[in-house]
Amino acid sequence: MSLSIFHNPACSKSREALALLQSRGLQPLVIDYQQTPPSIAQLRELLALLKLPARELMRRSEEAYARLGLDNPALGEGDLLAAIAAHPILLQRPIVVNGQRALIARPPELLLEFL
Repeated sequence: MSLSIFHNPACSKSREALALLQSRGLQPLVIDYQQTPPSIAQLRELLALLKLPARELMRRSEEAYARLGLDNPALGEGDLLAAIAAHPILLQRPIVVNGQRALIARPPELLLEFL
């Protein structure tokens, strides 16, 4: 099984999701996305697995979201993905990928049905 988590160690929900996976005996590949930001191509792959539009991949409460004017409805998917790639703090977290499926694990308990 190919299991990975896009993780922010400073985020309590991300830490809870990782702990939940590990408590089930799973050892996911942990991707600290702020240290190793995903490329636009990787973000497109995540969107395809999540079956969501790019805006749903973003943390709208982040200061950078407002500062960069990302609430502009005229911005396209490419614009939003470029913003996430350049400012990885904007990426929703945690994201767990299991094979050909992915989930934004907020709240982490969503993983119980996903696994």
